[in-house]
Amino acid sequence: MTTTHSLSTERPANTANGILMLLIGLALMIVGPVSIAQDPDNIVMVVSGILLAVVGLFLLCGLYALQPNEGTAILLFGEYKGTDRKTGLRWVLPWYSRKKISLRVRNLTSDKLKVNDKRGSPIEIAANVVWRVEDSAQALFDVDDYQAFVNIQVDTALRDIASHYAYDHGDESDVPEMTLRADAEDVAGRLRDELVGRVKVAGVAVDEARLAHLAYAPEIAGAMLKRQQAEAVLSARRLIVKGAVGMVENALADLNERGVVDLDEDRKAAMVSNLLVVLCADREAQPVVNTGTLYG
Repeated sequence: MTTTHSLSTERPANTANGILMLLIGLALMIVGPVSIAQDPDNIVMVVSGILLAVVGLFLLCGLYALQPNEGTAILLFGEYKGTDRKTGLRWVLPWYSRKKISLRVRNLTSDKLKVNDKRGSPIEIAANVVWRVEDSAQALFDVDDYQAFVNIQVDTALRDIASHYAYDHGDESDVPEMTLRADAEDVAGRLRDELVGRVKVAGVAVDEARLAHLAYAPEIAGAMLKRQQAEAVLSARRLIVKGAVGMVENALADLNERGVVDLDEDRKAAMVSNLLVVLCADREAQPVVNTGTLYG
C-alpha cells in the first residue's frame, strides 16, 4: 500500500488594513477608561468601559507588520488559511496564528566537499547558489526545515555532478568530453537544473548556481601539478617542432628555387638535421665551419 503526499499551495489570506484597526483599538482603549471616570458609581458605565477597553486590547492583539519581500502564513487551529504578502501594518483576528517567512533572495555558499570525479580522482568542490522562497505554504508545511533542506540538496547535487564529470581533460587520445574545469558554464547550468528539481518540493526557486571552489584534493594535488606541467612542456615542444619543420620546408624550397646550391638527398638530410637541431635546441647552437666535403 502506497501513500501520496499532497503538496500545499500558497493562496492569498483575508486580512485587513492594520492602520484602521490600530486607530479603532486605541480609540476604544481611551473611551473605555474615560467613560468609567465620568461616572464611576454607574455599574452600566463601568461594565461598558471595561468591555470597550477589552475589545480595544483585543483588536490590538491582531496587529502585525510586514516589510517588503516578507510574507505571513495565517493559520486557524493548525489549518492553513492563506499567506499575506501586503506590506505595512496588517491585521487579522487574534485567534488566527501567524508564521512570518522571508521571501528575499538568499545567497548560499556550500562547504567544501571532498568527492571523487568521473575518473575516481579525489577533488574538492563547493558551489554558490542564489535562491528564494517562491511558495511560502510549501516551504513552511511540506518540509521540516526548508533552509536545512536546501543546504542538504545543494551538497547532494554537487556530489552527483562531480560523479558525472572529470576534473580536467585526460590524454589527447581520449574522446573529447566536458570537464568541471574547462566547461564551468555548462556544469553550472546542469547544477542549477538539478537543484531546481530537487528543491521544488520545498517551494524554493533557484535563480543561479555556480561552482565557487574546484581543486584536486591535497593528497594528489602535487602529482597532478607535475602532470599539468609535463603536459604544458609537451604541448610547447610539439608547437616548436611543428614550426621548425615548416621553416625547414621553406628553406629548402627557397634554396631549390633560387639555385643557390644543388643538394642531393644526403645533403638535404644533413641540412634538415642541422636546421632542426638549431631550431629545436634549448641552448644556442655553436657553429662549426666545415672545410672539407660531406663525403670526407
